[in-house]
Amino acid sequence: MLNQVILIGRLTQDPELRYTAGGGVPIATFTLAVDRPFTNQQGERETDFINIVTWRKLAETCANYLKKGRLAAVTGRLQIRSYDDSQGVRRKAADVVADNVQFLDRAPDGAKSNADDFGSSGGDDLDISGDDVPF
Repeated sequence: MLNQVILIGRLTQDPELRYTAGGGVPIATFTLAVDRPFTNQQGERETDFINIVTWRKLAETCANYLKKGRLAAVTGRLQIRSYDDSQGVRRKAADVVADNVQFLDRAPDGAKSNADDFGSSGGDDLDISGDDVPF
């Protein structure tokens, strides 16, 4: 059996980072706005707002580097949960539990992002000529 979801969309707000009560495990949640691949009768694209849940190190990374409006790709699994609302009515909610989150754009100009520091491990001393590039 297979339960795999792949989404690309923009964050509707900054991720919310919390920690579990028992062991203090990080959990981050955010909503991804994903356009449908077709237009409605008025010629407009409709958008789905999908809840994303990340755990542990991925949760901390998302909370630190993703912001509202950023483009991200999420792969994970669909999880349906049940809960009782304030009137005692049984409800269901769907979440995507992410295994992987890819940041697909850069931080807006003028906004310094620590994500830009990834891979900056002293690469300034590299000497690459045009002959070294294979294309």
